[in-house]
Amino acid sequence: MRFTSLSAVIGLLSITSASPILDTRATPTNSTAPCAAVSSAYFAQTNPVPTVPAQIAYDCIKSVPLNVTSAKKLLGDIRPYINWQSTLAFLKNPPAEYKQKVQDAVDIIAGLDDIEAKVNSGAFTGEYDFGFALYQLVQSAHDGHFSLVPDSVGAIFNFGRTVPLVSVSEDGLKVPAVFAYADVLGQHFKNISYTPSAIVKIDGKDAATFLEDWSQWGSLQDRDALYNNVFYELAQVSLGTSGSGTGTFTGGGRGRWAWPGATTTFTFANGTSRTIDNYARVLVSMRGIDSGEKLQNTYFYYANAGQAAGGNIQAVPGVEAASSAAVATAAAAATPTPESPPGYPPIVVQGPLNLINGYYVDSPDYEDVAVLSVPNFVGNEAAEIPFQETTQNFVAKALKDGKKKLIVDVSANGGGTILQGYDLFKQLFPSILPYGATRFRAHEAADLVGQSFSALASKYPRTLHTINSTVLDVQSSYFDYHTDADVNYEPFTSWPEKYSPRVYNGDNYTGIARWNLSDVLITYNSGGINITGYGPRSNFTQQPFDAADIVIVYDGYCASTCTIFSELMRQQAGVKAIAMGGRANAAAIQAVGGVKGTNNYQWGYIQSLAQEAVMLAAPEEAERYNTSVLKDYYSDTPFSRAAVAPGVNVRDGLREGDDSGTPLQFRYEEADCRLYYTSEMTVDVTEIWKGVADAQWGGKGKCVPYGPQGYREKRDVTRTLGGSGLRKRGVADAKVFEALEKTFSIETENKLSGDGFMLP
Repeated sequence: MRFTSLSAVIGLLSITSASPILDTRATPTNSTAPCAAVSSAYFAQTNPVPTVPAQIAYDCIKSVPLNVTSAKKLLGDIRPYINWQSTLAFLKNPPAEYKQKVQDAVDIIAGLDDIEAKVNSGAFTGEYDFGFALYQLVQSAHDGHFSLVPDSVGAIFNFGRTVPLVSVSEDGLKVPAVFAYADVLGQHFKNISYTPSAIVKIDGKDAATFLEDWSQWGSLQDRDALYNNVFYELAQVSLGTSGSGTGTFTGGGRGRWAWPGATTTFTFANGTSRTIDNYARVLVSMRGIDSGEKLQNTYFYYANAGQAAGGNIQAVPGVEAASSAAVATAAAAATPTPESPPGYPPIVVQGPLNLINGYYVDSPDYEDVAVLSVPNFVGNEAAEIPFQETTQNFVAKALKDGKKKLIVDVSANGGGTILQGYDLFKQLFPSILPYGATRFRAHEAADLVGQSFSALASKYPRTLHTINSTVLDVQSSYFDYHTDADVNYEPFTSWPEKYSPRVYNGDNYTGIARWNLSDVLITYNSGGINITGYGPRSNFTQQPFDAADIVIVYDGYCASTCTIFSELMRQQAGVKAIAMGGRANAAAIQAVGGVKGTNNYQWGYIQSLAQEAVMLAAPEEAERYNTSVLKDYYSDTPFSRAAVAPGVNVRDGLREGDDSGTPLQFRYEEADCRLYYTSEMTVDVTEIWKGVADAQWGGKGKCVPYGPQGYREKRDVTRTLGGSGLRKRGVADAKVFEALEKTFSIETENKLSGDGFMLP
């Protein structure tokens, strides 16, 4: 009997013992009530993270009735925090090119008003419908820093599918098609006897169209980047549970909060089809839960302020810092990962936690190429100093070993510590002063915090060695005017000068601020590092590679701190950008697809700012602060009703020389070259690097032809993978196959944080 490709996929997945989500789901018995059925299925298995059929989980959460009083309170209490979102005006009225090529306009405030009106009118009867409307509104901003996941959406169940997909071109020139990733593995490791067939329909809809629509649940803004994030990708997998797993299609990243339906049906180019059951991860104990009301009474916290829905959320600061000594101690305990991530070559210079590694391309035609893989800019204080040292050590070794070209691979990079982005740029271009202009949305709460903090900070000497931790926290924040430099890289003289509102697109914004990289508190804000070119690292003056000998490769996921680094590299240093993948067409695409805002604040940090501004005010000012808008930040309802810590983007990035006031978030910028993924690239990341080197320096690259001369509306489309595979079956290759297969079980758990970090 000749098996179709998904038959083989299901067979392959069924033996993946490392993945509890792939085991047979228990069939609920003894009750028809949805939550009772979930409870029955939950206790009929022994998996570490129990799973149940997606349909009964969905029916269960939908049966939780709406607490109207709590819904109204939540809507009121979140507005002060949403007021900090820097892009409200530009989301409502974006530039025409953004609306045409990126995303539609969305009025967040009007959307909140509409949801509130529906609550008042009784249009919502259940917690899930209310919570998902709120989630969908914030999600529609497509800003990875702007997030609100209500308890009903993400604290009880996460959803997923068991078949990771890839989008690949047969030869690097044909338009890509969708395949089951297990088929790709099977072909390349020669353990299947058929030629894999492309998936042409999903649930009866054209596969590419279905996945483009599904991709909108992702955290990115650019549509090609969102499409890439649907699929399995080695860079994301290298981050383990801190990345977006095996793609949003399988419930990785923000895909886990979108209802995928009870089943998924695949139709193949060879005319066959297969249907799989979707599943739900159960995040709370279902013991004794036999109804929506019982689930509500157990896990929805309406009155217990400060408690976390499902016990899995804490209000934590959005800016976390530590002294140099503390970071150094923690760094000593950070053990680097002993092996290369699956699909990666041997590590030449190893960084912490696979957040950064240095590699060479082991091939005669690429002996002069070094690769710095940077899938994250830290967000883990134990890794800050080792992260910086990895670049320093790898660049030195690469030059010593005769490497003349450098590929910087930022695939999967959702951001991290802001000043690590500045430091990496300065290590590569030590003579260039980073521009890095930023601004806040100007509103009363931000102004009052700045007044209070600046007044207190001015009373004390600015030193890293103060014994007063509160003073250090205040002096290192944006709201002490001494912290930053102005647009001309000169010190501010007062908070009013720094705040100095001006109007763009009908909204108020602060003046431009730039990081003062010589500030005495820089190591506090950077997690423990001094920035290259300043202080004890001022002796780093030699540029290691010419700009023409550096290229950055992107998968579109680049966000937050990654976009800061990219802006410096492309706009100030002139480094070229190569973008991978994208939708199933031959059009130009952007390199950067994630949030281009330069700082996220978690709401817990904003709450602490507001409360501290009152507590730290001088006695003669205390009453004014206490009766101001700052009093609106005392309720803990936004935290007790959230599944993960909510956040906003507080700083816009701005381009040097642009007087329009348009944030980088709303500027469209094409990559210098687009390369399609091939099936080989989904198994061996060095194939990506070879393709990038060929396109940039080898004169034999396969940049997608587009534009007036090169665009072809009708092109050959991949339908089969073809070929006989890359690998010979041997012990070493069996280990590689096993390592890749085990990655199917990766779940997103958000284990990183930071001051410029986009949660997957």
